[in-house]
This record gives sequence, structure tokens and C-alpha cells, in this order.
Amino acid sequence: MCLRRHHVSRSHNTGCGLIVSAYQQAYHCLRDEGPLSVLARLTMHLTQLNHECLLHLFSFLDKDSRRSLSLTCNQLREIFMDPCLWNLLHFSSPCQLKGDNFVLGPSLRYLTICWYSSRVLQVCNIEDWLKTSFQRDICSKHESLVSRFLAHVCHTCPNLLKLTLSGCGHITDQDVISVLRSCRKLRCLHLENCVRITDRSLEGVVAHGDGLEEVTVDFCRNITQTGLQTVSDKSPGIQLSAERSAGMIPDSTPEKREPLRRTLQKVLLFS
Repeated sequence: MCLRRHHVSRSHNTGCGLIVSAYQQAYHCLRDEGPLSVLARLTMHLTQLNHECLLHLFSFLDKDSRRSLSLTCNQLREIFMDPCLWNLLHFSSPCQLKGDNFVLGPSLRYLTICWYSSRVLQVCNIEDWLKTSFQRDICSKHESLVSRFLAHVCHTCPNLLKLTLSGCGHITDQDVISVLRSCRKLRCLHLENCVRITDRSLEGVVAHGDGLEEVTVDFCRNITQTGLQTVSDKSPGIQLSAERSAGMIPDSTPEKREPLRRTLQKVLLFS
């Protein structure tokens, strides 16, 4: 390794002078102490970075990597626990909501919970009174996870701007209304394939969604055309989307299906 002394005229700025000084110091250190000693002196540890730099570095990591790094020392744990790091959260399963690899706080702006699983269609989306005991047992293990998480969001994330819930078959109208009441800065609400959502959520949009700009209720089978028209009439400033929702077959109760069953029994009896 060879470092040469460079001649710099006085017309150059102070920064150039500092660079030359550093080169000269490195040159003398190499000559007197050797390259290994100089390398050790010039090495910078991660924890020597300031708080802002560490936050920026952490922002490039996923939730699990952030948590793993935070377990190495108290300083990095403080970075992990800083609410400023967590302005966006994405979950691909309700079970992930139970993890300890994220922090909820006032800095959260964008929250997405999407569950694209065959279990949603085959089990969770079935009407409760039609489920078998086995299907009810499966749902009992996760049916309250999203609702409890949203309740926590209501208490800790008042600055939420966008909420996306997809495939959350167990959330109710009350969950949505609670978010609308607590997160007054909410601008976008996206609901997709949430089978328990009804026109009552749309009534909550009209009553509490003063700051809402965009509402999506795609493939929510218990949304009706009447509910959509109510939002359009009372909140014309909201951009409303409802792909397939009002055209799907809504849930029915055992009482409504009982006359049909009796009619079929009579037909079979007298045929």
C-alpha cells in the first residue's frame, strides 16, 4: 500500500486541506506503526453512528431483521423501540399480529393486514350457523386476533392515514367504526373479502369519516346497493369503490331458510 503526499495550492478550500492532513497523518502512521494498527484505528463500529443514522439503516430491514439486530445491545434495542421507525406495517397472516418484532405507536401511518389463504374461503367465510364443529374449532384459534389488534391500534395510533384489511373474515362493523372514531386523520379505508362487514360500516363512514378521501369495499358480500348509495348521497367527496360487493349473495339466517326447507320437504313428500 502506498500513500503519496499531494501538493494542494492555497486557493483550495479548507476541506481539501483537511483531506491532505489526513493523508499525511495516515502516511506517517503507516511508516511508524504499520498498516494493521492504522486499520484498527480507522475502523468504525455500528454503535458509533448517531441515532438518526441508525434509524435510517434500520428502515431498510424487515421486521424480523430489526428485532434480531436489536437483541445485540441496548443501544440498538433503543432504535428498535423508537416509534419513529414504525410508520408502516404489513402483515400477511393474523398470527403475525401476536409477534414481538414490531412496535405500535403514534408514528404509524400505513397499516395492512392481508390474509390470502384457502382457509379464508373454505372455513372463515362460511356463515357461522353453517359451520361444522371442526370448522368452528379452527376459527376459534384466530377469530379475535385482528379485532384485538385493531382495538390496540385505536389506543396507540391516532395518526393512522391508511388502513387495508383483506381476507379478514372475522372483523365486524364495530371494529371498523372504532377505528373511524379513534383515528380521525384516516384518509383511505380499504376492505376486501371481509364477509362480516355490512352497511353499518358504511353508516360509520358517513358519521365518523370526516377526513376520508377513499373507501373501498370489494367482495364484501353483505354490502348492499342501498348502503353504497347512502355514502354517495351523504358523503359525495369520498371516492367509493365496491367491486362485486352489492351483487353478491348476502348471508342468510336459519329462520329465513326454514320455509324453503319445508317447501322442499312437501314437494318430495307429495311427488
